Amino acid sequence: MSQNSTLSKVTLSGLLITLGIVYGDIGTSPLYVMKAILFGADQVNELLVYGGISCIFWTLTLQTSFKYVIITLRADNHGEGGIFALFGLIRKKTVSLSVLAMVGGSALLADGVITPAITVTSAIEGLGLVLSEVPVVPVVLLILLSLFFIQQFGTKFVGNFFGPVMFVWFITLGVLGVSQIIYHPQILKALNPKYAYDLLTMYPSGILLLGAVFLATTGAEALYSDLGHCGLKNIRISWVFVKLTLVLNYCGQGAWIMNHASQAQAQNPFFAIMPAWFLVPGIILSTAAAIIASQALITGSYTLISEASSLSFWPKLRISYPTDVKGQVYIPFVNWFLWIACSVAVIYFQESQRMEAAYGLSISLTMIMTTLLLNQYLKTVKMQLVFHVLIVGLFLVIETMFLIANLHKFANGGWFSLLLAFMFFIVMYGWHFGRKIKNRYISYVNLNDYKQMFDSLSNDDSIAKISSNLIYISKGNKPEMIESKIIYSIFNKQPKRANIYWFLHINDLETPDTFEYKSHVIIPGRVIKLEFNLGFKVERRVNLYFRQAVEDMVLNGEISILSSYESLRKHNITADFLFVNLDRVLSNDFKLPPVESFIMSIHDFVKGLSITDVKALNLDTSSVIEEKVPILIQPKQSERIHRIVE
Repeated sequence: MSQNSTLSKVTLSGLLITLGIVYGDIGTSPLYVMKAILFGADQVNELLVYGGISCIFWTLTLQTSFKYVIITLRADNHGEGGIFALFGLIRKKTVSLSVLAMVGGSALLADGVITPAITVTSAIEGLGLVLSEVPVVPVVLLILLSLFFIQQFGTKFVGNFFGPVMFVWFITLGVLGVSQIIYHPQILKALNPKYAYDLLTMYPSGILLLGAVFLATTGAEALYSDLGHCGLKNIRISWVFVKLTLVLNYCGQGAWIMNHASQAQAQNPFFAIMPAWFLVPGIILSTAAAIIASQALITGSYTLISEASSLSFWPKLRISYPTDVKGQVYIPFVNWFLWIACSVAVIYFQESQRMEAAYGLSISLTMIMTTLLLNQYLKTVKMQLVFHVLIVGLFLVIETMFLIANLHKFANGGWFSLLLAFMFFIVMYGWHFGRKIKNRYISYVNLNDYKQMFDSLSNDDSIAKISSNLIYISKGNKPEMIESKIIYSIFNKQPKRANIYWFLHINDLETPDTFEYKSHVIIPGRVIKLEFNLGFKVERRVNLYFRQAVEDMVLNGEISILSSYESLRKHNITADFLFVNLDRVLSNDFKLPPVESFIMSIHDFVKGLSITDVKALNLDTSSVIEEKVPILIQPKQSERIHRIVE
C-alpha cells in the first residue's frame, strides 16, 4: 500500500505524520509572533496584550480554521492541494486567472526563502539566554547549509522522526502556556473578539500591529499545499489539537507579559516562559522544530515548481527522485537557489526581529490570490450566491487589512520578499506567455494526407536510411494531427528514410498520479502515434515508457522490431531507434510587436536556465539528434528587394 493511500485514512500514525509534514510553519510561529507585537508597540498595557492575543485567536479561527481547514481543503484536485491545484480545478483558464496563480505561486516560493531563515534564527537566538556570546549568524548558516545539503539524499529516514518531534513540540507549547496562565487566568478573556476590536480602534497605530499578528497564520497556505501528502481528514482532526496548543501558548506568553510588563519588550516571551531548568532542552527542541518547519517549506517548494512546470508556468528543470516515497522529488537548481537566498537573508538581516519585516508580506499576497481563485472555483460548484459573496467578501476584507498592515513594513525589509516574489513571477510570466506566442505560430497537418509520401520515402532505396525506427515528440492533441514542422523535417530539410515513423504526444496532466498510454496506428507497420498521459508527480522517463509501449505492441503482433537488415535479422538482432528533437526558434527575418518581443526576450533568457527536452524527458542521448526549425511569422506588409537591370 502506498504512503498516500495510508495517509488518506484517519489513523494514529497518519495523524502523527501530519503533525510533522503540515504544521511545522504555523507550529513554530509562537517563537516570534508575540515578540513582533511587542516590538511594534508604543506601550505595553492590557489593551495591547489582550487585544493582540484576541487578534491572533480570531485570525487562526477565521483564516486558518474557516477559510483553509473547512472551506479551501474541499477544493482538492484529485487529492492534491495548493494554489496551482486550485487553478487546475477552474475550467475556464483566462489570462487574468493565470496571472493570479503566478502571483500567488511566486509569493509562496518567496515565503519558502524567509521561513527557514526566520525560524532557525529565532531558535538559535534562544541560545543567547544560556550562552551570551553565541555567534548566531554563523550557527544559522551552518544549519541551513546542512539542511539543504541533505536534500539530495532524500528525507525518508529523517522524516520518520518529524511527527514524534512535532508532537512533543506541541505538547510542550501547551504545557508552557498553562504554566503561565495559572498565574494570570484573566488572560483567557482575550478570546473575546471585543479586545481585538478595541486594539484596532483604540490603540495607537493598532491597525499596523496586524502585520505582526499575521505571522501567526502564515503556515495556513502551506497547510493547503500539503493536502496531497496527508489527506483531508488527517489535517482537519490534527488541527484541533494543534490550534489548542497554539492558543494555550499565546495566552501563556500574554500572561507572562502582564506579570512582567516593564521588562517584556527586552525579552522574547516564548523563551521567557520556560523554567530555567528547561531552557537548554527547550532551545534544542525549538531548533529541531524550526528545522522541521524549514524542511516542510523546502520540499513544498519542490512540489510547487513541479506543479508549475506541468502547467507550463515554469521551465523544465532536472528533477530527481531520491527515495522510493511516492511523489517525493528533489530539484537541484531550486534547492541551491533557496539555500543562497536564505543565506543572503540571514547575512543581511542578522536578527529574526529584522526578518519579521520581510516575513508576511509575500504570503499575504498569496492568500489574496487564493481567495480570488477560490471565488472562481465556488462558481463552478454552484454555491448559493449569498454564502458565496459573504465568504469571499469576508476573506478579502480580512486579507486586505493584513496586506495594508504588511505594506507598512516594506521599507524595513518587506521589499526583500517582494523582490524575490517578483523574480519568480517574471520567470513564470515570461516562460508561460512566451510559449503561448511561439505556439500561436504552430501549424498542424493531418497525417492521413501524407500516407502515400511516407510509403514512398520508406521504400526509396536512393535515400540512405537514417534509422529503422524514427521517433518525434509531437504537440498534436488529436491522433492524426502533428506539427507541419515535423513534416518539413522528414521530407524537406533532409529527407529521413525509416521503416517505422513514431510520433509521441505527452499530455502533462494536472492530476498527480495518472500513468497510461494509448496507441493510434495511422499506417499499419509504418506510421504510429503514441499518446502518454502523465500526472505531474509521475517521473518523465519517456525513453523507458516508449520501450514498454513497443514491447506491448510486439506481444500483440502489431509490429516487429527485428532488424530490417537480412544479415542481422537472421541473428535476431533488434532494429535501431532514433529520436529527433525539434527546437523551434524565431526567424530573424521577421519581427514581433514590441511587447511580445520583450516577453520573448524573457522567455529566451529563462530557457537558458532550463534543461533541454532531451534531459527533461530522460531520453537516451546516444539515440537522439537535435534539429532546429524556424518559426516563420508573416509580415503585415510584404516587402521585396528590387532588382536593377543594366
